[in-house]
Amino acid sequence: MYKIAYNEVLDESPREARLQERSALERSIAMLQEAERAGPGSREAIDAIFFVRKLWGIFIEDLAAAENGLPQKLRADLISVGLWVMRESEEIRLGRSANFAGLIDVSRTISEGLQ
Repeated sequence: MYKIAYNEVLDESPREARLQERSALERSIAMLQEAERAGPGSREAIDAIFFVRKLWGIFIEDLAAAENGLPQKLRADLISVGLWVMRESEEIRLGRSANFAGLIDVSRTISEGLQ
């Protein structure tokens, strides 16, 4: 009985992690959409960029960990996406870009992949 319950918890842990990751991405999308409406120099943009950079920093750190269970190729691809997000958000922060739409599209694609 205990073994069955423990196996159910193990099976649900990755599912719960994906739901949390998806929720964080959806929050970042909402913040980026607000920032896009308010403009690159707005408080909304600053908050969104800060959140996105922190979120992707966490994702990249997790993806780079040896104990991450995802296939190596997928991890490398997601790290590349994360590095692009970090660079693009820095360009927005510095006023050299207003590509909120690109960040939103990439975040939405990754979020949908977590379903």
